[in-house]
Amino acid sequence: MSRAAIPGLPSRYPIGEQLPALYADDDFAQRFTAGLDTVLAPVFATLDNLPAYLDPRVTPPDFLAWLASWVGAAHDPRWPLQRRREAVLRAVELHRWRGTRRGLTEALRLTLGVHAEVTDDGTAVWSNTPGTDLPPEPPTEVLVRVWPSDEAPPNPARIREVVNTMRPIHTTCRLEILPGPPTDEPTDEGR
Repeated sequence: MSRAAIPGLPSRYPIGEQLPALYADDDFAQRFTAGLDTVLAPVFATLDNLPAYLDPRVTPPDFLAWLASWVGAAHDPRWPLQRRREAVLRAVELHRWRGTRRGLTEALRLTLGVHAEVTDDGTAVWSNTPGTDLPPEPPTEVLVRVWPSDEAPPNPARIREVVNTMRPIHTTCRLEILPGPPTDEPTDEGR
């Protein structure tokens, strides 16, 4: 990433105009400060537009990878620009939902463009009697069903990578990649 001089970019704050009146007619002083203006114009333009640089929706594409590193967002240069922007924009939200069903399905949708359904047994056991024996260990396997969106067929290795990153550490996941959307979704005719 680099910001360089743009030919003809005017400075909003020309140094020559800010010099004392003694130097206003000095040709050398005006040419010298005009050279400095050429060097400083991109700096001023960047500083004037700093809020736009920090907004993932409008930041320059080459700055987006840097923003992604600031917020720990997934960033893959192969993704469409809009998906990369959304990943950075929603990074904090995804961190908040990490390790949950919602976080896993959203991460798969956002990073890979696939639809997902996460199911587990949902078991919770408790007792209000002191000294009760501990319940048996609940199953720790989670079923993740994934089906493609309209974009491209899902990549199993990349899906496993996202699942392993976003799942709770104490669980194992079984992955099913389906050829199309689940059958229990309403079709266009049923809507």
